[in-house]
Amino acid sequence: MSTTTPEETTETPEATIAAARERIDALDDRIIGLVQERMAVSAVVQQTRIASGGRRVSLNREMEILARYRDALGRPGTALAMTLLELCRGRI
Repeated sequence: MSTTTPEETTETPEATIAAARERIDALDDRIIGLVQERMAVSAVVQQTRIASGGRRVSLNREMEILARYRDALGRPGTALAMTLLELCRGRI
């Protein structure tokens, strides 16, 4: 039988916050890396589309992306998708 009290096994609020912030920072690093990867892949798509006589931007595809983010994340997801699209293709 353990003799530790709940107070001895529970982290302090400061420690909980610090650990959560470390996790958030790690997630942010991964998200930034994924966005950079998305930007590179998008550049390939744009270059290929232009080289084959197409347009740089496909509005139908962008509408699909906006809908996907909106469906998954709600209205703020649309704003996030718009930001990603702008990062990946530049301003229209």
